[in-house]
Amino acid sequence: RSNSSKGAQKMDNSEEKKLEALGAFEISRKMLALAQKNEKSNIFLNAGRGNPNWIQTLARLAFVRLVQFGVTESKLTINNGIMAGYINTDGIRERLFAFLDPDKNDEDKFLIDAVNYCHTELGLNRDKVVAEWVNGAVANNYPVPDRCLVNTEKIINYFLQELSYKDANLADQTDLFPTEGGTAAIVYAFHSLAENHLLKKGDKIAINEPIFTPYLRIPELKDYELVEVDLHSYEKNDWEIEPNEIEKLKDPSIKALIVVNPTNPTSKEFDTNALNAIKQAVEKNPKLMIISDEVYGAFVPNFKSIYSIVPYNTMLVYSYSKLFGCTGWRLGVIALNEKNVFDDNIAHLDKVELQQLHKRYSSVVLDPDKMKFIDRLCADSRSIGLYHTAGLSTPQQIMEALFSMTHLLTSTNGGSDDPYIDIARKLVSERYDQLHDAMQAPKDETDTNTHYYSLIDIYRLAEKIYGKEFRDYLTNNFEQVDFLLKLAEKNGVVLVDGVGFGAKPGELRVSQANLPTEDYALIGKQVLELLKEYYEEFKQNN
Repeated sequence: RSNSSKGAQKMDNSEEKKLEALGAFEISRKMLALAQKNEKSNIFLNAGRGNPNWIQTLARLAFVRLVQFGVTESKLTINNGIMAGYINTDGIRERLFAFLDPDKNDEDKFLIDAVNYCHTELGLNRDKVVAEWVNGAVANNYPVPDRCLVNTEKIINYFLQELSYKDANLADQTDLFPTEGGTAAIVYAFHSLAENHLLKKGDKIAINEPIFTPYLRIPELKDYELVEVDLHSYEKNDWEIEPNEIEKLKDPSIKALIVVNPTNPTSKEFDTNALNAIKQAVEKNPKLMIISDEVYGAFVPNFKSIYSIVPYNTMLVYSYSKLFGCTGWRLGVIALNEKNVFDDNIAHLDKVELQQLHKRYSSVVLDPDKMKFIDRLCADSRSIGLYHTAGLSTPQQIMEALFSMTHLLTSTNGGSDDPYIDIARKLVSERYDQLHDAMQAPKDETDTNTHYYSLIDIYRLAEKIYGKEFRDYLTNNFEQVDFLLKLAEKNGVVLVDGVGFGAKPGELRVSQANLPTEDYALIGKQVLELLKEYYEEFKQNN
């Protein structure tokens, strides 16, 4: 096999094969150095990561004001140089409102409106809300309760009600565990499922593919050694997962379903047919445990969560990172219904396993047999022995509450009128159009497409522009990563190999989140320019 279109070589054939054994993001890291010193001295364009290049400002500014007020309050009890004391919470709401200047600062008006909303719409005590926010922002204590602050739990629940639960009205029957981003939620979930004998080595789990790479990697680890059943979606169906794939879940030997909805990298929401198929599968396989990662839900209109369809069977994972541009804050949350299959599956374990779990959690709770799975997640996250200091840091929890409040205060009609969400959707859609127009790639304009990522089939594009014979030449004469490597090495563009997500060779993921809008047309042009170089070599050899 050949290694390149033409020009100086950075890797030979054997090296490319070794590279293909790595994960998608590890391959991208290898390409970064090549792209930054590309042969054509082009502008370096890294469209490989899903980190957004925007931030939501209002909640951040409000957080700063809470910290300022909290420090001022702390000085009332101890004021010794740069040391201050504790916060007296009696009458704290009135003092906060006097401190704020809503006529001058939007963030001050937001805080006042948010506190009042919590009282009038959520039935919360305003002094207790302010006390929780101020103490949490200055981080002067451990999280109490450790799993989730009381008022914060209700605020996040009603945010998720509008964003995901919709008409199911699940906010008042859902327990939450805020985590260090969606990443921690994934790790905690697999760990606790294994520790509580809900997933055992050799068990079958279904995964909708293509999917976010860690969901493919973690089950293979020696800690779990799970057997994967693939529920695949295809480009010919606009990446919609077909009901006949979901019917596989009716098999009771399948213990769990791992889902990203809307999907990454294919950017598709599960449509009504898919949701109905899941509901029917659960009726046949009532012990099925579902983990649904729904970080991209806000990017499609009228999003409907799997949790809202089968709440008993579903663990919902949400992250604030993509919508609010806060990956560095590490803000995620796990949601479980008060009545759920995870607790019931534990209750039906055999006697030996139940005795082992009784011993495992007996050092931290008086009645470990009645300990809910979501509380076990929290305890397990700190190796049980440190359960008393568990929970997401209080500043992170307050940021989750404030981001949630920006939506609750501005949205009507279930979030469809939230101007911030509208701006975010429009931004990624514009970038999607720029890329696809420049690349002459087909578009998916359906309402179930988030437009956050594009999965481009380079072989399909080659056939469309230059014919099937050239497509066969690319397929048969180059390793799958060759085009990606040359795109970085020659043109300075970094994309992600779709194979690492469970896609077929030749499919490249482009993130529409992390570059200026005008750069996406450049990426499209660079892809076509490199494709033309491969074609020129093809003509010379034929």
